[in-house]
Amino acid sequence: MLNNKKIVVVLPAYNAALTLEKTYQEIPFEIVDEVVLVDDASKDDTVAVGKKLGIQHIIRHDNNKGYGGNQKSCYNKALELGADIVIMLHPDYQYTPKLILAMSSIIANDVYPVVLGSRILGKGALKGGMPGYKYFFNRFLTLFQNLLMNEKLSEYHTGYRAFSATVLRDINYMADNDDFIFDNEMLSQIFMKGYEIGEVTCPTKYFDEASSINFKRSSIYGLGVLRVSLQHRLHKIGLIRAKIY
Repeated sequence: MLNNKKIVVVLPAYNAALTLEKTYQEIPFEIVDEVVLVDDASKDDTVAVGKKLGIQHIIRHDNNKGYGGNQKSCYNKALELGADIVIMLHPDYQYTPKLILAMSSIIANDVYPVVLGSRILGKGALKGGMPGYKYFFNRFLTLFQNLLMNEKLSEYHTGYRAFSATVLRDINYMADNDDFIFDNEMLSQIFMKGYEIGEVTCPTKYFDEASSINFKRSSIYGLGVLRVSLQHRLHKIGLIRAKIY
């Protein structure tokens, strides 16, 4: 615990057998109370590795539910366990677990209710090997989102996120898409509810075992981001009533 806040780390996994142990071993268990591993019908030994590590809360989807569908199971289980702070950490070791303490502290001390680990603050993205086209689209999409949503995040596309349980209970994340656009819909919901989001500089690593989507999937994701941003704006000014809000 931290400031009497129960901290639960959730690991949305897909084919993470080669990196799960390394990720798990760096989690700061002096403050983390529980770990939840959700395996989205992996084709490798992710669940077996999780059991070997002694992870008590393991959920395995019989069918692949998608990145967003995986997170829904993660957050539902964390709230069921009575979490006060939920950290979403990819088990592919692309993001360092060593920032869990910093991100949790920001929420536990009531500075911000949501914290993102940003690869763009500083030079973490390109230094860590982010492909040039992904960096370009990250910057373009973030600019577009900030303009339409009237916010000022350095990036909306990081997979390293920390939430107060209060925020998770207050937004309808179950209405969000089951694919990668889930992350952006969730941030849109959070801003729509009036919550502020803090960011910390986060190094990142791109390597063969780290999860990544190809150019085609990235393009589909980018179009989804544009749609969510426009939807947010139109809902905010009262021209439409979007179901996710």
